[in-house]
Amino acid sequence: MKRPFYPRQDAHRSGLKVKNPRRSILAQWRGVDLTDLEKSQASTAKSIDGVMPSVLSDLGLDRRRAEAEILRVWNHLIDPNIVAHARPTGLRRGTLFVTVDHSVWLSEIVRYRRKEILERLQHSFGRDLISRISYRLG
Repeated sequence: MKRPFYPRQDAHRSGLKVKNPRRSILAQWRGVDLTDLEKSQASTAKSIDGVMPSVLSDLGLDRRRAEAEILRVWNHLIDPNIVAHARPTGLRRGTLFVTVDHSVWLSEIVRYRRKEILERLQHSFGRDLISRISYRLG
């Protein structure tokens, strides 16, 4: 009867050192040594630091975070009368979209307050993020 193979014990008895007993046990159990294949696959693995920025950009979380920040600043920076009737609804390619609930307020904002609102938001976020504002009735 053939005695089972125990790499660590057999190596110890023979005076040899086994570099990775786990690999040799798995190779015996599988019937094939996959060490080279496992090494080649391990080299293609990426760290979390390398993966997360691309995942976050694919999800658009930076844009959503910026929109949430604009809404927060809008509520504290703009006149409360305007805040009660207008709110930012989106940001695309430098244009902030603001929805206004009544045509009278839309006219008031567009005629008299448009430039002031744009300057305040550009002062807070920069001209790159908000280059213009588009008001809509909604």
